[in-house]
Amino acid sequence: MALSGTEVKSLRASKANLREAYAEVRGTSVWLVNCHISEYLPGGPYNHEPLTKRRLLLHKQEIERLLGKTQQKGLTLVPLRIYFRNGLAKCELALARGKKDWDRRQSEREKETRREVNEAMYKYRRR
Repeated sequence: MALSGTEVKSLRASKANLREAYAEVRGTSVWLVNCHISEYLPGGPYNHEPLTKRRLLLHKQEIERLLGKTQQKGLTLVPLRIYFRNGLAKCELALARGKKDWDRRQSEREKETRREVNEAMYKYRRR
């Protein structure tokens, strides 16, 4: 990852959030979008923006392979974790397929039934 100094210090303090983050291939580079890295408090005026796009440093062959995979229908690059190896910040990426509408509805039904069962069990125990 290409990072500034205060971003590295925040990452070392485990101040990153990948919940809404994704990666996208643009031209000949890969960018990490929506990754929230909190500001480093002692950074002062040299602090970074928490939600800027960050460049991921990959080999040309890897970028071409990922570009081919992401052009398929529904595949997205999702960051799984950010870690350090030999002093360099690295981001582990995965290819994921988004859910279809019917799949979302099925998941919602399962959540609803689980919620109802738990509520019924709770009420039964309270008697």
